[in-house]
Amino acid sequence: MRKFLYICIFSLIPVFACATVLGVNYKATDAAAKNDTLLPADSTAYNAAGGNDPIISYSSTAREYTIAGISVTGAESYDKAVLIGYSRLKVGDRVKVPGEQITKAVKRFWKQGLFSDAKISAEKIQGDSIWLRIDLEQRERISEVNITGVKEKKKDDIKGAIDLKKNGIVTPNLIARTKDAIKKHLCGDGYRNAEVEINVRDDQNKKGFVIVNIDVDRGDKVKVHRIYMSGLQNMSEAKVKRGMKKTKERKLINIFKSKKFIDAEYANDKGLAIEKFNEYGFRDARLISDSVVEYKENRVDVYMNFEEGKKYYFRNISWVGNTIYSSDVLTAALGIKKGDVYNQKLLNNRLMADEDAMSNLYLDNGYLFFNVDPVETKVEGDSIDLEMRIYEGQQAVINNVVIKGNHSIYENVVRRELRTKPGELFSKTNLQRSARELAATGQFNPEKMDIRPEPNPENGTVDIVYNLEQKKNDQVELSFGWGQAGVTGSLGMKFSNFSIRNVFDKEAYRPLPEGDGQSLSLSYSTNAKYYHSASLGFTEPWLGGKSPTTFSTSFYWSKQSGVNSRYYSDNYYNNLLYDNTNYSAYAAAVDRDKYIMTIGASAGIGKRMDWPDDYFSMYWELSYRHYTLQNWSYLEITDGSANNLSVSATWSRNSLDNPYYTRRGSKLSLMAQVTPPYSLFKDNSRTYSLVDRYRDGNPNEEYRGLSEDEYMEMQQELFRWIEYYKLEFKAQTFTPLSSNQKLVLMTRAEYGFLGYYDSHRRSPFERYYVGGDGMTGYSYTYATTAIKLRGYDNGALTPKDPVTKRDAGNLYTRFSLELRYPLMLETATTVFVLAFADAGNAWRDFSDFNPFNVKRSAGIGARIILPMIGLIGIDWGYGFDMPKDFGGGSNFSFVIGQEF
Repeated sequence: MRKFLYICIFSLIPVFACATVLGVNYKATDAAAKNDTLLPADSTAYNAAGGNDPIISYSSTAREYTIAGISVTGAESYDKAVLIGYSRLKVGDRVKVPGEQITKAVKRFWKQGLFSDAKISAEKIQGDSIWLRIDLEQRERISEVNITGVKEKKKDDIKGAIDLKKNGIVTPNLIARTKDAIKKHLCGDGYRNAEVEINVRDDQNKKGFVIVNIDVDRGDKVKVHRIYMSGLQNMSEAKVKRGMKKTKERKLINIFKSKKFIDAEYANDKGLAIEKFNEYGFRDARLISDSVVEYKENRVDVYMNFEEGKKYYFRNISWVGNTIYSSDVLTAALGIKKGDVYNQKLLNNRLMADEDAMSNLYLDNGYLFFNVDPVETKVEGDSIDLEMRIYEGQQAVINNVVIKGNHSIYENVVRRELRTKPGELFSKTNLQRSARELAATGQFNPEKMDIRPEPNPENGTVDIVYNLEQKKNDQVELSFGWGQAGVTGSLGMKFSNFSIRNVFDKEAYRPLPEGDGQSLSLSYSTNAKYYHSASLGFTEPWLGGKSPTTFSTSFYWSKQSGVNSRYYSDNYYNNLLYDNTNYSAYAAAVDRDKYIMTIGASAGIGKRMDWPDDYFSMYWELSYRHYTLQNWSYLEITDGSANNLSVSATWSRNSLDNPYYTRRGSKLSLMAQVTPPYSLFKDNSRTYSLVDRYRDGNPNEEYRGLSEDEYMEMQQELFRWIEYYKLEFKAQTFTPLSSNQKLVLMTRAEYGFLGYYDSHRRSPFERYYVGGDGMTGYSYTYATTAIKLRGYDNGALTPKDPVTKRDAGNLYTRFSLELRYPLMLETATTVFVLAFADAGNAWRDFSDFNPFNVKRSAGIGARIILPMIGLIGIDWGYGFDMPKDFGGGSNFSFVIGQEF
């Protein structure tokens, strides 16, 4: 029996061998391609009269023929000569039929993936000549991909995640992969139950092309209902859950966090949960098992079973390999003591990551190649001994400093901000400070700044490469409108990269000469007939180009007109103000005989200091303002002129890391401004007595008959030269509250005091106008400083003089807390939202000052920083301590321009 089987098997071997190697009249189908097998086409007898293909015998010995001709059918989109060339069969070649050459030619076609069927047949055989025909069935191409069921933005995201492209080839495998890719993409957004249907139909307008329609049913997002944890003995669930950054359950504490369940994020959170155990000394903690169970539709419960293991503590920490610093110095810098909980994250941070990490001792002293490897040398009970194995290496000297991405600023202007100079030792602190200084210029995007040290251990040098992205910081303001007074508008321009030395160089205008990092600002604004102002400012941040000495100067002019007294009379008020047909009543009521005009100039110089540290600077300014008044009843002096000559000194410290969206650092300033004490140079006792008696309303016999005009003349004499001193303190801090440093707490505290040398000559100028949006800043119109306090009307908290009934804010304080979170941090745009709590107040006299008597408010707001506009924002606040009729309650305020 066994012998009979052997005979049968060996007798069939030639047949199978011929079927395997024969390439004539073979075709490759999709099914064949998947199995890597060629299937022979049915052979028919050749009859010259009937035109049938010749008969090929598979049982006989292969014959050798000369290829006399090759033709191609079925591939209209391809060049025939190219296809014949790809087969590697040429006229004149000798081939065996059946044989390997033709089999390989067929394989080449279907391995390309361009054809759903390929075969090579013998059209004609004469003698030892053979004519071959390559029959190809071309796969369909995509003419259009349509996606339905999602928004336009998501369509673009999906198209970027799949391989279905226009003019691409459609295969069943590609359709299946596309469906899986879309589901995976949607699952990444929390749509775990999404359904995808893909339909392919012929394009009636393009032969050989198809239209692919993808219908997406996302369903609802799948969210976490509850996270159940077991195996916890010492760790609380709350601590472990806080360690999981993305997988959050539905609780009030997570109201601002996403509760979506995403598999990839959950996988990462499992590792973060173990890291949280490690932070509390459970170094051997592990996740034994976990599962995700459907709670109900679009809700899942997560079950996690942990094994805590033993809690460990640091015991002995020793150092080896250190020669530059002693072990005691390194231990003190590490800040970990014997008996502290074994916290691996803390250990890594104290070694390398923290701002005051131990490694900074080396990295700030040139030891760029320094490395430390903490090794557990002994684990005994719950205690672990560590050996810190240090490789100090040699000091690295800066070789090249390369700046990339700068296109519009002179390179020397960029380099002068850097603390990394060729030939100096490498310093991590200097590298970080260079990044801050570059960001502070406002010329580069701090979010995209990439600074890379490229060490060269062979020669002990390092190249510093600054990869920068230019950020246009110029601003243009152009606005027009129609108000109660008529046409209003403003035009303002600020150029932050001006170059005054290239003013006469025509080729440097783009549109103004640029490249030196100087600042030039021009502005003009009008409120129809009532108000006009213009200003010009210039700042040179590096006077002389050798040191960070700032020089600034400004010139300004403004004129404010008053309202005709008839406007406030009952008849005039009723007939014009509320007459809808006469909407220009207010515009027509302008009284050009009532005005205050201000002309002023200032010049200042600032210097960066080395003590207490080089974040401090000192700025001195000399300013002069001349006021001309006529029938101006808003101040104690109504007619005449007044002069304000003052000098100020500002001591400040600025360590903010980013001028656009600040995450950390502080900004402090202490300013003192003084005028000469003119009252010491002249005896005005008689004038003081007259003024006092007139204000008291009961002049004695000697001064009876003092008219109002005479009183005003005396006021003019007193305020011809204004005298005062002014003290201001401002502090602002920024602290990141989240690990990604996006959620930031800003705190602010301010104090201001306007003092006097002589009580009879208290300045009616330079006072504080407290409450509202504070947009006016320093008002040259009313010569006051506006202080922002959201939730109240403008000036609502400004006290009145008990005699004159005019504003008399000589002292103020303000406190603020803000929680900020960014929505967009891009090169062109920065957007963030905030929630705030404000408190503040103003007083007339220092004796009235009470830091606990403040008006409180709270609210929300948003800020947007645009490259040509600058900062704009809106706040809604509610003032708690004053009724709406007196300026409290619900109020909106707007922000334009950077705040302190």
